[in-house]
Amino acid sequence: MVDVDDDAPEFTASLAHDGIEPFRLSDALGDGPVVLAFFPAAFSNTCTTEMCTFRDRLARFEEVGGTVFGVSTDLPHAQEAYRTKHDLPFGLVADADHNAIEAYDVADDGFTHYGIETVAQRSVFVVDGDGVVVYRWLADNPGQEPDYDEVAAAVDEAV
Repeated sequence: MVDVDDDAPEFTASLAHDGIEPFRLSDALGDGPVVLAFFPAAFSNTCTTEMCTFRDRLARFEEVGGTVFGVSTDLPHAQEAYRTKHDLPFGLVADADHNAIEAYDVADDGFTHYGIETVAQRSVFVVDGDGVVVYRWLADNPGQEPDYDEVAAAVDEAV
């Protein structure tokens, strides 16, 4: 399990952000802290609430040079449709190959009753500009949301 003070595991995936493009975590580091907000599924209730809360509080992260990325196992085109529908100004990482959720050990196999084998466990990691994890939060249940003020404080401290 990735923990505070660990080097952030590198991963590659697709990024939905006004189109679809390749994404590597290392390319996003260096300019300031990165928030990786893992969520189970686009278009689901709690996930939409969470991503919209990050949207509504985005200025707070941007003030200190932080960048937010939502991460789920949804396909890239679904992520882009989700971004558009909810006017999400940040990129969504489409981890369809499970590279990120496996690297961060946040794979959740508890959604089989929905016909989905593996999704991301709701979790948040803040990575500083040097690639070190400075904050980690894992949900105790799929309906739990992070403490957004704690995430913002971690971003502040990571600057």
